[in-house]
Amino acid sequence: MTDSTPDIAVLRRGVHGMPMAEYEAALRERLPEYDIRRAETPEEERELLASATVATGSTVEPSVLDRAGNLRLFACSYAGYGHLPTEAFEDHGVSVTTASGVHAPNIAEHVLGFLLTFCRRHHEGWRRQQRREWRAYPTHELAGSTVTVVGLGALGGGVVERLAGFDVDTIGIRHSPEKGGPTDEVLGTDDLHDALARTDHLVLAVPLTDETEGMIGAAEFDTLPPDAFVVNVARGPVIDTDALVSAVRSNSIGGAGLDVTDPEPLPEDHPLWGFENVLITPHNAGHTPEYYERLADIVAENLRRVEETGEYEGLRNQVL
Repeated sequence: MTDSTPDIAVLRRGVHGMPMAEYEAALRERLPEYDIRRAETPEEERELLASATVATGSTVEPSVLDRAGNLRLFACSYAGYGHLPTEAFEDHGVSVTTASGVHAPNIAEHVLGFLLTFCRRHHEGWRRQQRREWRAYPTHELAGSTVTVVGLGALGGGVVERLAGFDVDTIGIRHSPEKGGPTDEVLGTDDLHDALARTDHLVLAVPLTDETEGMIGAAEFDTLPPDAFVVNVARGPVIDTDALVSAVRSNSIGGAGLDVTDPEPLPEDHPLWGFENVLITPHNAGHTPEYYERLADIVAENLRRVEETGEYEGLRNQVL
């Protein structure tokens, strides 16, 4: 380590198994005048945090902040921030931003993959291919259906944007419907059942909160048409898992596409693995080779704003 004070400390833990060296390179490309250093060991991480003005990574231990006298901004590399020691950041006067929005294009494509697979029944075609069975099967069209998207943040908005060319009707559900949104119709959470009754495909893209935990349970599955498909790219606990298993077993819904589950990882003996109309990916929708590029864009934009204003306030994705 050199003796000079770094501007930006890049911490060790990466995202989706991608090396932080790639993130460091993306930051250097956008902020060539900044002294950017990446920690490779716990000791280097502590040393950098003790002197850097900006740190970026997954999280920091609250005790480390006691020595981080220069730290003004922590740029979290995750979209969520529930895992962060927010009280410690507040106590030390450190602003916090997130990576919200970096997932939108890839997760939206993941959702479209689920929807098209269900409609065109690619999963059935794959099974017949494995059996070398040349036998046609009935399919459906996505066009003309109603897609309800619960959550109209970056993820939900990305899904709606990519549905634009598929000739579907869209309903958006959000906590504050007066804010409007990109869907044909926007309803509040109190009107969820009204939307579900008209839904062919339900997409869950909300953060996990006290309000959204278990929001799709037995009553909601009863309201959905029996041929409706449910796609969850939010968090596993947004769906009551036992109610989901019951709904699939009783043919109360057409099927489910799950990138997230509760519990997670899903145990090997869990019944969800055995349903032919349940598609499961291992919390993989967020993976994209563009992750660090988009995250570096956010950090660079925020630091340019700090240069203009001299304040660590009013930043993009700022949560503290």
